[in-house]
Amino acid sequence: MGYDPMRRKPDKRGAVRIFVFGRRKLLLAAGIALLAAAYLLYVRQERTAFVSGTPAGERTVHMVTGEFKSTLENGKEIEAYRWDPGTVVVRKGEKVRLSITGVNGASHPFIIEGLGIRGEVKKGEETIVSFKADKPGIYRIICLTHPDFAHGGPMIGYIVVD
Repeated sequence: MGYDPMRRKPDKRGAVRIFVFGRRKLLLAAGIALLAAAYLLYVRQERTAFVSGTPAGERTVHMVTGEFKSTLENGKEIEAYRWDPGTVVVRKGEKVRLSITGVNGASHPFIIEGLGIRGEVKKGEETIVSFKADKPGIYRIICLTHPDFAHGGPMIGYIVVD
């Protein structure tokens, strides 16, 4: 007599318990457990907005200055500068600390429209800018050295507050 998954064995109290799981149900249960674990890790990471060395409740966003260069068929060299990441999304009411490191270009004086912030990023140095995201909207961070195509730009990034 072979294995019979439907064979019932009474326990000490005489009750019959059956636990039969097919392969599909086991895979489905494992998949659900994996998704639940991934979601919990994501939520935990979202709640951890504190970075060591910063004031409590302030989130640090790291940015760099970048440059792209190319040579046209006629031999003319073109270049474009940018902020990386180009878009930063923060929550309304969040305290934000932008840590901007100069990688390409000697100097990038900048403004953040609507926030009244001015600063300068120099090659090989870190510039720190802090603000509280009080009002929802899209705020442009504009390099004043590269404001348009004629000057290797536009070097414009976006801070989205929602």
